[in-house]
Amino acid sequence: MQRTVISRSLWRVPFCPISLRGLSTQAFSVGPTKPPLLEQTVPEHFAGVVRQYGDVNAVISHHQRKRLTYDALDRDSNALARGLQKLGVKKGDRVAVSLGNNIEYATATYALFKLGAILVPLNPAFNAPQVLSALNHLTASHLIIGAETNLPRKAPRSNIPLLSHLVPDLEGSKLESELVPSLQKIILVNNSDGRVATEAYRSTTQYEKVLEDGGAGQALPDQRLDPHNIVNIQFTSGTTSMPKAACLSHRSILNNGNSIGDRMLLTPNDVVCCPPPLFHCFGCILGYMATATHGSTIVFPSEAFNALATLESVRDYNCTALYGVPTMFVEELELLASGRISTEGLKHLRTGIAAGSSIPAELMRKLHKIMNLTELTICYGMTETSPVSLMTTTDDPIDKRIDSVGRLLPHVKAKVVNPADRSQTLEVGQRGELAVSGYLLMKGYWNDEARTREVLVPDQNGEMWMHTGDEASMDAEGYVKITGRIKDLIIRGGENIHPLEVENCLFAHPKVQEVSVVGLPDERYGECVAAFVIPHEKLDEKLTADEVRGWVKTRLSHHLVPKYVFWVDNYPKTASGKIQKFKLKEQGMEMLQQGKGLQ
Repeated sequence: MQRTVISRSLWRVPFCPISLRGLSTQAFSVGPTKPPLLEQTVPEHFAGVVRQYGDVNAVISHHQRKRLTYDALDRDSNALARGLQKLGVKKGDRVAVSLGNNIEYATATYALFKLGAILVPLNPAFNAPQVLSALNHLTASHLIIGAETNLPRKAPRSNIPLLSHLVPDLEGSKLESELVPSLQKIILVNNSDGRVATEAYRSTTQYEKVLEDGGAGQALPDQRLDPHNIVNIQFTSGTTSMPKAACLSHRSILNNGNSIGDRMLLTPNDVVCCPPPLFHCFGCILGYMATATHGSTIVFPSEAFNALATLESVRDYNCTALYGVPTMFVEELELLASGRISTEGLKHLRTGIAAGSSIPAELMRKLHKIMNLTELTICYGMTETSPVSLMTTTDDPIDKRIDSVGRLLPHVKAKVVNPADRSQTLEVGQRGELAVSGYLLMKGYWNDEARTREVLVPDQNGEMWMHTGDEASMDAEGYVKITGRIKDLIIRGGENIHPLEVENCLFAHPKVQEVSVVGLPDERYGECVAAFVIPHEKLDEKLTADEVRGWVKTRLSHHLVPKYVFWVDNYPKTASGKIQKFKLKEQGMEMLQQGKGLQ
C-alpha cells in the first residue's frame, strides 16, 4: 500500500510552556496552551482519520500475519459493534476484555467505543479469583476472552478451567453464573491454533459469529455519546498489592494520545512497533491511541512480549518507532549482542517511547548507539492521569532526555509539594511529591470514593490535583526528574537514600545486566541498602558481591554501598513491566533467613 508522504515538520508542535509561575522560584509549571484540546469523542475523531487515511495500514499483527487498513478497521469495528449490540451490549455497560495484543483486541476497542460501552481491559495473566473480583466489582455485563492466554516465556495456558470456574456448565445451552450474576455473555476468541475445541462450549459465543452477525459494517446510528462519558476503566497495574479501577473519559484518553503522538512527531509514514500490552495504558493509549490519532501504523509483534518477535517486526515492517519498558529493552539488547538478529534490521528506527519506570542513563546511551533510537522519548505518567503528564521531545538536549522525564504536555499543570503538608509548594530543585492537574485526571476510582479522595485533592481554589506518590524535583525550565516512589525511599540512620541513584551506578557495571535496589530492615540503622542483581550470562569471570560493593564505594558515598547483594534470575513485576519492590523486599527478607545476601 502506497503511503502518503507527509513531512514531520508539518506536524511539529512547538514547546511554549507557561513555565514557572511569574518570577517565583516555586516548583510549579503549566504546559503549553496550544494546540487546543479536542472536544470530540474517540469515534468522532476516528471517523475523521478514516476519511483522510483510509488506505493506510492501521494495525499489523505480526504473529497472526494479518493487517487492517483504517477503512477495514472502521468496517470491522462497526460490524462487531452491531453484533455486540444484538448480544445486549449498550451504552454504559462494562465489557471486560482479556486478550493479548491481536487484531481482535484492536477491533473490539473501537467497537466498544462506538457503542458507548466501557472497555475494561483485564490482564490475561489474572487467575479465576482475580477475574471474578474484577467482573463483580464493575458488575460487568460481557466478557471477551481468548481460548488461551499467552504469557512471556511460558507455554500457552487454556482459559477453559478459568471459565468453568465462572460458569460451571460451559457446555450447556444457556450461560448461567451464580458467582457473577451480572454476566450475560462470554465472547470467545479462538487463538489456540486448534488446541482448544471452542465449539463444544455452547454457553459461549464465538467471536467470528458476533462479527458475522454485525452485517456489512455500516456505521452505527447516533449513540448520543459525550466527550466526558467514561469510556475506559483501567485497573492500576499494582506496584502495591491492591489494584484500583480508574475511570477515564473519551476526552482524556483522546487528547492524551494525540499529545503523545504530536510530541513524537508521528505522521502516517510512521510504523510503530508496540510490544507493551494493550490491557495496560502503555499499549492502549501511548501505543494504539497515539498512532490512531495521527494515521500511523501500529505493529503487534506477539500476544505477549517476545524479544525476538519484536526485533523481527522492527526489521520486517521497516518500523520507525519502538516502545518498551527498561526490562524489554535490556532483553532486546542482549539478543542483539548474541548475534541472533542483526542491527541492520533496525536502520529505519528513529524514535519511540521508554516508560514504565526510570530509565538508567547507561541504558539510554545504548539505545541511542546500538538501536538507532536517537529521537527516543521518555514518558512519565500513571493510570489515573490517562496516563501521560510529562514527556521529553525528540530534540531535547541529551542530558535532559537521560536525566529527566521532560516537561508538561499541553493543558497540564504540575507542582512539587511537601508530602507532609500538601498545601506547601516547594522550591525549584527541592525533592517532594509530584502533583498533577488538568483535563487528563481520572473521574475517580469506580465505586471507591474513599480511595479517590486520598489521591484527588482540591487546592485552596478548588482545583483538583492528583497526588502521584512519586518523589520528584523540578528545575527552572520546568523539566521534572523522578527520583523514586516516596514509599521506596530507604531511610538509613536518618539519611534518605534514593534507590535509583544506586541502580544507575550499578547498571553501568559491565557485568551487570539488570539491578533493582530496595531497603531492608537493619538493627543499627533502621534500614540498609540491598541490591538484587542479574549478572550478564556467559561471563569469563563471575561477578562477586565484593565487586558490586566496591564499584559503588568508589563512585558514591559510603552509606549507599549495598549491605546485601542477592543474585536473582528475574524480578516480580507488574503487567507493564514495573518491578514490584514491595514483593522484592519480602523476597529479600526470606533470602536473609536462608543465609543469603552476605557473600
